[in-house]
Amino acid sequence: MSINQELNLPVAPGAKKKKGCRARPFRPADRVAVRHICCETGFMGKPVDPLYSDREAFADFFTGYYTDFEPEYCLVAESVAGEVVGYILIATDFKRYPARQARVVLRTIPSVVWKILTGRYGKSDFAFLSWLLRKAGKETPEAPKQAAHFHINILPEWRGEAGRHLLIAFLKAMPQWGIGLIYGQMQIYQTRRAGKLFERFGFQVYDKREVTKFERFGVKGVQVATLVRDFSATENQVA
Repeated sequence: MSINQELNLPVAPGAKKKKGCRARPFRPADRVAVRHICCETGFMGKPVDPLYSDREAFADFFTGYYTDFEPEYCLVAESVAGEVVGYILIATDFKRYPARQARVVLRTIPSVVWKILTGRYGKSDFAFLSWLLRKAGKETPEAPKQAAHFHINILPEWRGEAGRHLLIAFLKAMPQWGIGLIYGQMQIYQTRRAGKLFERFGFQVYDKREVTKFERFGVKGVQVATLVRDFSATENQVA
């Protein structure tokens, strides 16, 4: 299958039509939906607003690079009704990623500053920015230096079905796109099984660290893990 063709996967067996979905390549029109999903799942799988109310800035920080610089390596899950319900965003250009991500952050700063000056930021927003500036780097686990990476999010009601379709499409696309080493960083906590799912598909834990940004909500013990897989080996390729 050409990487320019849609990854048109079948509806899961036994699924009702209204719950059917498929994975396909990202289109420019999907950008709004991707940003919405990012914000709807940004607080341990729930809406990010209690943590950080500036949805535009949050979506810029966590999806802006992928949709604006490497959209050809992004996948979305689309329901039979045409709604984008999940995504896997991939960054392959690890050499230019730091500078480009810095550009994304810099272009967001004027809006953030304006909202602060006009009183639109509250205590929780300042606490999040403080964590981002003072602690985020220290609490980010180690990752391979010369590797592609991915970012995944799915709306809660679609995590089972859409997650399967996205993961299958993702695994098939890696060798087609010529991607070898790739990693993803995801939150690990008691009710989330995404890390275990990726481990079953050949990913290994590279590093993990505890993250403190949720502690002010009484949530402790949340970790971020780096999961790595090398698709360059023949035995790791997906048929």
